[in-house]
Amino acid sequence: MIIWVNGAFGAGKSTAARELLDLVPESTLYDPGVLGSCLRQLLPEKRLQEVTDYQELPIWRRLVIESAAALLAEVGGVLVVPMTLLRQEHRDEIFGGFASRGIEVRHLLLDPGETILRARIADWTEHPDHSPVGDAARRWALERVPDYLDALPWLTLDAHVLPTAGLTPRETALRLTEAVSQGAGACGIVQTPEPRAETVAAGVLLFDDADRVLLVDPTYKPGWEFPGGVVERGESPAQAGHREVAEELGIELTGGLELLVVDWEPPHPPGHGGLRLLFDGGRVPTADIDRLLLPPTELRGWRFVTEEEAADLLPSVRLDRLRWALRAREQGRPLNLEAGHPAE
Repeated sequence: MIIWVNGAFGAGKSTAARELLDLVPESTLYDPGVLGSCLRQLLPEKRLQEVTDYQELPIWRRLVIESAAALLAEVGGVLVVPMTLLRQEHRDEIFGGFASRGIEVRHLLLDPGETILRARIADWTEHPDHSPVGDAARRWALERVPDYLDALPWLTLDAHVLPTAGLTPRETALRLTEAVSQGAGACGIVQTPEPRAETVAAGVLLFDDADRVLLVDPTYKPGWEFPGGVVERGESPAQAGHREVAEELGIELTGGLELLVVDWEPPHPPGHGGLRLLFDGGRVPTADIDRLLLPPTELRGWRFVTEEEAADLLPSVRLDRLRWALRAREQGRPLNLEAGHPAE
């Protein structure tokens, strides 16, 4: 299990986490911040200058997942992770990676309130390792308070929130321990096993009366997606499309699925790539739209969007696939793609 103690910089995560080690049997402190320090030594300066925070580096997020899994395999028990995580897409990627490895996560948020938080940062003089804190560090933490406030709407829905105003670190840890023992903060993310080889996946494009396409927002990975998933053993791609639409949206497609694109996604470590098929599932009746039912452990939302609106939601590889699928729909013939573009 992982106990992820989230909160703004200065919320008291590290001190509470150290107190937790005395209260949670067989627990180990795991600070992903040390991975950021390592990457500052390993990556070229040019790459580091391209980001403002090491959390923006895909390699950091991957290392957080892999290092946690390796540490649990080595020592077992519980990992206590004091780490600020304010971007929902980063949470999706990291917690989804844990889920794919069967690692249970409890997401807990320390919230002292903005006034107390700012006062704590202003009085901050010493790091948990007893090294001094300078004016630059205090300014840096204060500048990030708005980011925390902006993230609160999704954080309060995702995590168990513990108001910490007036609590000592020990009292905070005691309440966190009690919350975990009662099952609080459990992340019900779908546990899709990490692929170990190339896969075949089937996606289904569904449209409304305005010819907008339906996208869904997965809980376990960043970016929006088409309804669909990996083709299971003994299943045809079209059958997989029907099954996934029923499982993800709660509607049964009665008609056939028309193939729009076949896209070969090359391996891109750590991904294995494989074949990605997109089908035309036709228009969704208004009555069915009103009855869409999402599995909360897998999808957090849906929306119909234009091609232009999809550009703000889909990762580039899926956006390329969508654009060619829409062209294939207009032309009335399927297209063969490689890496999101017509094969030559």
